[in-house]
Amino acid sequence: MSDPVDSKSYGDAPEVEATEGVSQVDNTYDLDEKAKISDYKADAVEAENAEHKMGVLEAVREYPMASFWAFVMSFTIVMESYDVFLIGNFVALPAFREKYGIFDTVTNSYVIETKWQSALQVSGQLGALIGVFLAGPLTSRIGYRWATLTGLMLLNIFIFAFYFAESLPVIFVAQLLEGVPWGIFIANAPAYCSEIVPIKLRAPATQMLQMFWAIGSIIVGAVTYRYNGINHPSAYKIPIALQWMFPTPLAILIFCAPESPWWLVRKGRLQEAANSVGRLGRRSKLNTNETVAMMRRVVELETSTKEPTHLELFKGTDLYRTLIVCGVYLAQNLTGNLIANQAVYFFEQAGVSTNTAFALGLITSALQMIFVMLSWILTTYLGRRTIYLWGSGFNTLLLVALGVAASIPVTKGTAAATAASLAQASLGLIISVLFTLGPAPASWVIIGETSAIRLRPLTTGIGRASYYIVEIPCIFLGSYMLNPTGGNLGGKCGYVWGGTGLLCLITAYFYLPEMKGLSYREIDIMFKRRIPARKWKETVLDIEDDE
Repeated sequence: MSDPVDSKSYGDAPEVEATEGVSQVDNTYDLDEKAKISDYKADAVEAENAEHKMGVLEAVREYPMASFWAFVMSFTIVMESYDVFLIGNFVALPAFREKYGIFDTVTNSYVIETKWQSALQVSGQLGALIGVFLAGPLTSRIGYRWATLTGLMLLNIFIFAFYFAESLPVIFVAQLLEGVPWGIFIANAPAYCSEIVPIKLRAPATQMLQMFWAIGSIIVGAVTYRYNGINHPSAYKIPIALQWMFPTPLAILIFCAPESPWWLVRKGRLQEAANSVGRLGRRSKLNTNETVAMMRRVVELETSTKEPTHLELFKGTDLYRTLIVCGVYLAQNLTGNLIANQAVYFFEQAGVSTNTAFALGLITSALQMIFVMLSWILTTYLGRRTIYLWGSGFNTLLLVALGVAASIPVTKGTAAATAASLAQASLGLIISVLFTLGPAPASWVIIGETSAIRLRPLTTGIGRASYYIVEIPCIFLGSYMLNPTGGNLGGKCGYVWGGTGLLCLITAYFYLPEMKGLSYREIDIMFKRRIPARKWKETVLDIEDDE
């Protein structure tokens, strides 16, 4: 046994370029399928130590293409984001409301009925729920690349149904169909991104997902703001047609992308895994065989003679890991995310004019993208648990403050009423933006790191399924609370989301571990040893430990 190594010390080391070169010694056992773990363990240890010693900038230089392919895979999230925000903006778009809405005598304008507003919001999520359940088995069988390509081709076809729809029921079905590929993208993207990059890049690589979610909303905000004043079907037809600009270019790039080397190792395709590692990094600076040996060591810890199944996710320590992924996913809907997704409609119901509401929605999306980039630094240096807990805490306080601002009695049309409306709109904007600085981006890192390598496609799929299962009733509740023909609560909905946000914060404090700077081997061992979540930072692991 070697001297004990404190695993947390790697994560806390200054992010400077390592001076040690990477060993180029070739070991034929690394790619020998019949080799025992003792034959390639030394190389596996060497590769893991090399990753631990890398600084962030060095990791980018040594794995430039890994960063690029993570960027490409993350871009698939733009399509779900675009459509989710598109439907959210359509309910506030005058031309869409006149075509599909009913006249409301109270507001003296056309509105989409509450039942259809909610139905349209959940239609894509229902389809995505189907998609995430398909994604796990599909990806486990054919890999991340081909599963994603399948989704992109299907999406190209389903957009036609949305574009030519002339009634709300047909739009509902079209959105349901589009949701199936979204489910495949959202299940695969965080897993793929976390598997193709070294330890120090796992946070920014997976957090790009949140950035592209914001980019999707920016595109929608800009397009709908441009067509907001046009009382013609083109005001909503053109934004729908713009969906076609994404799938085909992405399909070409994904076709050229390398498969996840971790997936290839799980399948026993070791030479292909080594080639994949070489495509992700600089061959001159990496020993690809040693990296594959490191992956084999982790896969060996999780070895099973059976094919992975959903049932395994709910057994032993994998149950805890599954619950963390599911909990982090579903908490997104309970800590202010729905206000962010319905920002324009929320601003309108807070008393802001339609044009100002669309402008605020666009500003919100732009700020979200900037704050996601800031979160890369915070999560990389401060850790996932820290950012998640503090971000959730601030979000909860702001949601309660939003409820208080909406509860102040004012007379309509007075200066006090205008001030109250602006206060609610401002708090809604701040909540939406701060959500993308803390809980939201940290969630993607946690989702990508927590599951066992062998069960990762299934775990990310079931986790996202929990997101949709909670989101669907929350959308109905959120739409009812905001709609003038429903609860008409406006900013008072902050009390509701503040309460659920507090519950999520308390749960995370006791059960969410800190995985910053840990290799997948170390994460596996920590879970198997059932170390309490709050003790992970203090735990010392030996580099030779396999259990």
